[in-house]
Amino acid sequence: MTTAAFTPWILGLTGGIGSGKSAAAERFVELGVHLVDADQAARWVVEPGRPALASIVERFGAGVLLDDGQLDRSALRQKIFADPQQRRWLEALLHPLIGQEIFSYLAKAESPYAVYVSPLLIESGQSQKVQRVLVIDAPQALQVQRTLARDNTNPEQVQAILQAQLAREERLRHADDVVVNDRDLAALHEQIDRLHDFYLTLRGGQP
Repeated sequence: MTTAAFTPWILGLTGGIGSGKSAAAERFVELGVHLVDADQAARWVVEPGRPALASIVERFGAGVLLDDGQLDRSALRQKIFADPQQRRWLEALLHPLIGQEIFSYLAKAESPYAVYVSPLLIESGQSQKVQRVLVIDAPQALQVQRTLARDNTNPEQVQAILQAQLAREERLRHADDVVVNDRDLAALHEQIDRLHDFYLTLRGGQP
């Protein structure tokens, strides 16, 4: 007798800068949940030998490559930063490939559900491809404090990033679940563990 193919449902995990997305994601991995990060997928699609990298070199020249054949991200950033048309071309090339990479990887999950981490989950429209959205939330002052402690940056840059990101209220409006990460790591883990137990009871991401 054949059994039906097992398909995990997908949890989208998002949050603003300094909210604690990465710490939450690490906890899901520790709990044995299959996870993919949008930033990882963005790196995979431009690895040497992949068609996307060849297209980028064809358009921008060999100056966007490092000596070892890897993409020189800062050189590419400089080329597209001042030219919206070039940036749009790059996004049109990469976004569909990144999406394919992410969802083919998630489909191979062996856990009952899989987690897709993306800071732009809602803005990119990819929240429509997940069955449930978890937002990691934190007060803005704490987001700024954490980001300053983590990155070599200044308060003005952090404020600019916050302004460019989706408004907190809008992000929360799309959430099925919210974790308020305003205490220590143990408190964050406790909330994630509780949600994990709940998620294991769900079929298709819905109670």
